Amino acid sequence: MTDSTSVRTRAAGKRQRLMAAAARVLHQQGVERTTIADIAQAADVPVGNVYYYFKTKDALVLAALTEHARGFTELTAELERLDDPIERLKVLVCTWIGQRDIAARFGCPAGTLAMELDKREEGGLDIEAGKLIRQALDWTERQFRALGRADAADLALTLISGYQGMSVMSNALRDPDVMTREGARLNRWLDSLKPRK
Repeated sequence: MTDSTSVRTRAAGKRQRLMAAAARVLHQQGVERTTIADIAQAADVPVGNVYYYFKTKDALVLAALTEHARGFTELTAELERLDDPIERLKVLVCTWIGQRDIAARFGCPAGTLAMELDKREEGGLDIEAGKLIRQALDWTERQFRALGRADAADLALTLISGYQGMSVMSNALRDPDVMTREGARLNRWLDSLKPRK
């Protein structure tokens, strides 16, 4: 490996570490309470180096949103390996349940960031955060369409609203079991939508 290739590889690694740290820290602390230094520390990158990759805190927020979107894309790519759309959706719900302790402490990453960014006077990032919710809606709607459901958009809205609601309630009550109970209810609902043979 040449020196320039090695430098590019290290730079890409630092950038990715910063993006992952931004996604995690902004979710846990919120946008307003998080500093660039907090993200740098979590990524194990000197604060001065952060500005080489991200010029502003808003650029880091956008990077965090991008990281969350990438994570959802990777998850759904794995789910697409399952033949049955209902099973894909049920595994998605089980994934949410598996994150119950994080949801109880910090809420849903997409939902909490969307709400927080919507309250800011400067615009733009709230729309980007909303795209995370839209990404989840679009993917779930495609699953319901694959079942031949004419009401696929409504069913997707019900499922994603259920997730957002259980995340908010779990967080507000600091009770991970809310995610478990509501996730099980969502999976029973999904079972009821299976086509009759």
